Amino acid sequence: MEGIEHRMVSVNGINMHIAEKGEGPVVLFIHGFPELWYSWRHQIVALAARGYRAVAPDLRGYGDTDAPPSITSYSVFHIVGDLIALLNILGQDQVFVVGHDWGAIIAWYLCLFRPDRVKALVNLSVSFMPRNPAGKTVQRLRAAFGDNYYICRFQEPGEIEAEFAQAGATKIMKYFLTYKKTGPLILPKGSIRGLHDAPQVDELPPWLTEEDVNYYATKFEQKGFTGGLNYYRALDLTWEITAPWTNVQVKVPAKFIVGDQDVTYTTPGAKEYIHGGGFKRDVPFLQEVVVMEGVGHFITQERADEISAHIHDFIQKF
Repeated sequence: MEGIEHRMVSVNGINMHIAEKGEGPVVLFIHGFPELWYSWRHQIVALAARGYRAVAPDLRGYGDTDAPPSITSYSVFHIVGDLIALLNILGQDQVFVVGHDWGAIIAWYLCLFRPDRVKALVNLSVSFMPRNPAGKTVQRLRAAFGDNYYICRFQEPGEIEAEFAQAGATKIMKYFLTYKKTGPLILPKGSIRGLHDAPQVDELPPWLTEEDVNYYATKFEQKGFTGGLNYYRALDLTWEITAPWTNVQVKVPAKFIVGDQDVTYTTPGAKEYIHGGGFKRDVPFLQEVVVMEGVGHFITQERADEISAHIHDFIQKF
């Protein structure tokens, strides 16, 4: 963590917090849910040591960055717009991009909308998801996985926040960061409330410390989870406004890394798309797919050194 600098910048009508370290070509790190710039703490230090300038923002709605109240302020146009404004402030025409979870989704859209700004992409956990013109995103997920699928459970404003509040931010962070069940993530009503009785969330894996959990929990206690949840609530809005990009390919050199115990990889249909030709069809410059054994969703922290090496090995080619 030593030497990581923090500052606020004004982007796209909001104030954004960024963490940065190093000199050289810029690597933009984009975090997911429920995370922060802090999820990249190991990679920031590692890439800075390898001659890069690592920049990791708290995305809109998270940490020390502003959280507009309206769900309609969380479309992918807003999030990508924030990042383009950040690149302009950094004085960068082109950067390397690394995304994880929602950050990977945003990174795919960044490459879809503005490939001119991205030298190369390393995405983790979430493969490209082509827009399906047949129906809105949440409807299709509900039809496939039911009302208790986590994305469906996140839709009603205030409902899941109340459950999170009952469990407390510390328990929520431990629950998500250490989650290792495979298959779609199902959250029946009331299941979050029961976390205070769940002993497994008190046993942290070796890659996660109480100090790490406390950093996340403190920020989410201050900010709340609503900003991050609004990304899910804006999914159908994003589906509507991205209609012009239906069937458009992502034409940026890309590498994809996922853990074999990641819910995103073990959800029905994911492996078939990633390995069956669909992924390569939609991302024609996809150069490498890495499946890491025995690893869950929070791969940047669980296998920090390996992920840093994978990122460097790929981006140094460009």
